[in-house]
Amino acid sequence: MRKSLKISFSVLLALVLIIPLAACGKEEVQKVRIAEVTRSIFYAPQYVAIEKGFFKEEGLDIDLKTTPGGDKTMTALLSNGADVALVGSETSIYVTARGSKDPVINFAQLTQTDGTFLVSRNKVDNFKWDQLKGSTFLGQRKGGMPQMAGEFVLKKHGIDPHNDLTLIQNIDFANVATALASGNKKHHYSLFISIPFL
Repeated sequence: MRKSLKISFSVLLALVLIIPLAACGKEEVQKVRIAEVTRSIFYAPQYVAIEKGFFKEEGLDIDLKTTPGGDKTMTALLSNGADVALVGSETSIYVTARGSKDPVINFAQLTQTDGTFLVSRNKVDNFKWDQLKGSTFLGQRKGGMPQMAGEFVLKKHGIDPHNDLTLIQNIDFANVATALASGNKKHHYSLFISIPFL
């Protein structure tokens, strides 16, 4: 009887130890849907982590979609089409200002430095900021973070974006790079908050 009790206890102990170990091998993978406002060099660590399988190692299956423009990206988040939105902080301010009862949680320092690039359609030797005066300038959406950052940079260099240049703001975010490349012979400039991969 004592021997059978020892055997039963040993089998029970083995089962208690083996079952959790077997369960560890079948770790549940959690799907995370990410909507990014643009395909950008700023998100390169994310692309590398996806490509190298680092998220999978942590039990995350990443579904990444590019939804050009802050409005579209925020719509994807609010309509449950995405779990995370990589977008400018102004979008959460607009949602709150409209009286949303379900506020958007915003992590403001995902990128810690200003990522604005001045891009010219034509080669410019010995560039000076004054050269922008009188030019045609492709801006971003009025009230959007790229446009606000761009206007800040222009004003910092003594340029009034609404009086010193021809500011165009009616081109969809996803098409600004194409519009810049296919403009007429006159110098065209644009301040990108990030350079989309073309």
